[in-house]
Amino acid sequence: MPYDSNMRILIVDDFSTMRRIIKNILKQIGYNNIVEADDGTTAWEILNREKIDFVVADWNMPKMKGIDLLRKVRDSEEFEDLPFLMVTAEAQQENLVEAIQAKVSNYVVKPFTPDVLSQKIEKILEKYK
Repeated sequence: MPYDSNMRILIVDDFSTMRRIIKNILKQIGYNNIVEADDGTTAWEILNREKIDFVVADWNMPKMKGIDLLRKVRDSEEFEDLPFLMVTAEAQQENLVEAIQAKVSNYVVKPFTPDVLSQKIEKILEKYK
């Protein structure tokens, strides 16, 4: 059950197919207010222009990686508490440690099931209730 089905979720991934997969999963679990960005630079512009309640960002992207977007978000007073889910194809320990040190809300490793994504989102949102 969605925490707030109207919350605006920003999906950030350079692959349109991956954005579509995540978007479809989000819709399946009850979230319909979705915005998309193809890299961290575009995502940062959207964050500064629109009200976003939750970010789902890929790690590896051109222009600005997900980890750099996360750092920018956390360094900003306005967005420091924004829920941020990192999506990564690389489950290397140092990447996960780096993300945790950068205060990621949670992370999910590709490939993932709708259930796993849903659980990660719910877990993050429980902290904000």
